[in-house]
Amino acid sequence: MAINYTSAKPYFYGTGRRKSSIARVRIVPGTGSVTINGRDIDDYFGLGTLKLIVNQPFEATGTEGKYDIICTVKGGGVSGQAGAIRHGLSRALLQADPEFRAALKKAGFLTRDPRMKERKKYGLKAARRAPQFSKR
Repeated sequence: MAINYTSAKPYFYGTGRRKSSIARVRIVPGTGSVTINGRDIDDYFGLGTLKLIVNQPFEATGTEGKYDIICTVKGGGVSGQAGAIRHGLSRALLQADPEFRAALKKAGFLTRDPRMKERKKYGLKAARRAPQFSKR
């Protein structure tokens, strides 16, 4: 069940990116529920490690259970999406309270991970994989 938060409640917003995933994250003061693309976090991410990645900014700032997360994420795979949500959540928490900056920066959650998949080049089988050499 998707929860519709319109302008009735004030919220804080952050955009997160990782690999080819983009997450639009809104946090609203609440009980700690996490909704991703209209689905619960347990339903969206099967692995527990991905759920831990999403909740890391709350642990770093000591705000577990104080905010509800509503986010829309698209592109990439589940690991990239979890990283994008973490990045967006960190930025949203920074809007909520600028004093969180030191803790989030120290943990490395405000840095956008620049590593992307390298493009395939012509004449090669993959980004760097050349066709097999045949002497005869």
